[in-house]
Amino acid sequence: MRITRAWLAGVVCLSVAAAGHSRVSAAQASGARSAPVMALLSGYLPNATTSTIADLTRRFDQQAAMDLVVFMDQYWRNAANAGFNATVDRIKARLEVSGFTPRAAAAAGGPSLWVEEFGRAQGWDYTVGMLTLEADAAKPEAVLLSREQHRVALCINSFSTPPGGVVAPIVDVGQGVSAADYEGKDVRGAVVLGDAGAGRLWQMAVVQRGAVGVVSTALEPYIRPGPPGSPEDARPRDEWDVLQWGSVPYDETRRAFGFKATPRAAARIRARLAEGPARVKVDVASSFSPGPVRSLVAEIPGSVKPDERVLLVAHIQEPGANDNASGCATLVELARAMMQGIEARRIPAPGRTITFIWGDEIRASRQWLTDHPAEAKKVRYMFSLDMTGEKPSLTGGPFLIEKAPDPTAVWSRPSDPHTEWGGSPVKAESLKGTLLNDVFLGVCQRLPWTVWTNPYEGGSDHAVFLAAGVPSVLAWHFPDRFYHSNLDRPGMTDPAEMKYAGVGVAAAALLLAGATPRDAMDVTRLIERAALSRFALESRQGAELVKAARDTAAAEVIEAAVMAAWRKWYGEALREVLDLPPAGATPELQDAVARATERLARQ
Repeated sequence: MRITRAWLAGVVCLSVAAAGHSRVSAAQASGARSAPVMALLSGYLPNATTSTIADLTRRFDQQAAMDLVVFMDQYWRNAANAGFNATVDRIKARLEVSGFTPRAAAAAGGPSLWVEEFGRAQGWDYTVGMLTLEADAAKPEAVLLSREQHRVALCINSFSTPPGGVVAPIVDVGQGVSAADYEGKDVRGAVVLGDAGAGRLWQMAVVQRGAVGVVSTALEPYIRPGPPGSPEDARPRDEWDVLQWGSVPYDETRRAFGFKATPRAAARIRARLAEGPARVKVDVASSFSPGPVRSLVAEIPGSVKPDERVLLVAHIQEPGANDNASGCATLVELARAMMQGIEARRIPAPGRTITFIWGDEIRASRQWLTDHPAEAKKVRYMFSLDMTGEKPSLTGGPFLIEKAPDPTAVWSRPSDPHTEWGGSPVKAESLKGTLLNDVFLGVCQRLPWTVWTNPYEGGSDHAVFLAAGVPSVLAWHFPDRFYHSNLDRPGMTDPAEMKYAGVGVAAAALLLAGATPRDAMDVTRLIERAALSRFALESRQGAELVKAARDTAAAEVIEAAVMAAWRKWYGEALREVLDLPPAGATPELQDAVARATERLARQ
């Protein structure tokens, strides 16, 4: 999942893009995204990292990862509900048999795991959620939405209807976003159909006008009803059977409900309304199981600087197979592969502690930072694993590294297009160079798959750690034509894709947690190669942008700022290499970094 930016506004404050360059919106990006221009960096990896990649590839159990995806797919996993907690327990059991010991019984300095609890969540779930178009004189009743057919049509926080259900008029308010959409329409006691999101319809129809529930048709423009070339994908829109799940506010007073509708269901309702008034029957059986929010934490302690950490996080909540059962499964199996390789002495033990967290998206990360202030101050790097297992030929999007904010997050560049998700505003002065982006890219390029990058956009756990000053990246896939939809099921998940994502994250994390000074020398060369490639790219595309600009002088000012930002970025990234070895920088490494910095300064 990517949390909506309105919700996330209080989490990340990287705001206000540079003048003259606006962020790319999802609507603007709804066409085919071009491939980014990336330096080829895999040839600069340390030999030890290449060996680690090979060992992890052999050890990663992709079938076990797929088994967990199938297990999690049974549940609509909301914090504190049975499916969420069952997932925590299943992951914990898998890690225990893999060598992680419950913390109370763990040997000093050995791998351990434990469950942390905090706060309270409603624990919503449901067993029945059915919307039926009532019969009239000419047509029989028709079930339009149900749990059996659509799985996630009922909105989170919907309350149960009385026994026997509720029968009410259905009223179409068009968009349903403004008071004008409701003028002349009596929606009190009715179910309201509209194209706005469920939350907006709820506020306008239920809270302000007394409706008993809402049906939202909202669907992102990149969502499709089937894989490319499938019969489903060729159908006209009013025959689509895809919907995106949603939520309504928790409201014990009104105890109402919300549905997300497929285009087919919405078209049938509107066709009936075109003939005259219509009624629907709604049957809902939902439950709330208030309880603490659980996070599962596991650690492989560092052997040199155990108080410094590399964090890897995957979120449990949501109903999807790819989002985010695949991220959880990828993290479980990479942790297991990493542990086994270290125990077999095929992979060097990390000098820094590697911490793994499975929990509630955003909330678990924020809580960990709050509950562990001393540890939080020494987190060196963070990886967020979200939607890591998608099969690109079916879902439409390649594996992506969402970079820690660099100049492409501030200035829109032809070489670095945003995804359909769209960019978040970032201030140029907030940028701080890091080696993380290029190291992770170099590692992933070593694997036999397609890997792209995208500028920082935010919306998941990496945003929380970035706000805390930790260099962080997101490992994900996008666009996904089944994102947050009833079609995000295990058939859209590729076990091999999870393996490659897991190996890439694990190998990069191990390098960052345990680089030797010799490894850091190689990383110096990698960063210098990435910098030279970027400088050359920006010189070329900057000249083209200036040439095409209406205001040449203003464009030249912008391009000068872009190049200056990249020079500062890579200067800081090179200095970060000095802190990469847990044992400290040798004179040889210091000299190598100094010489690389001088060479870049002459460019």
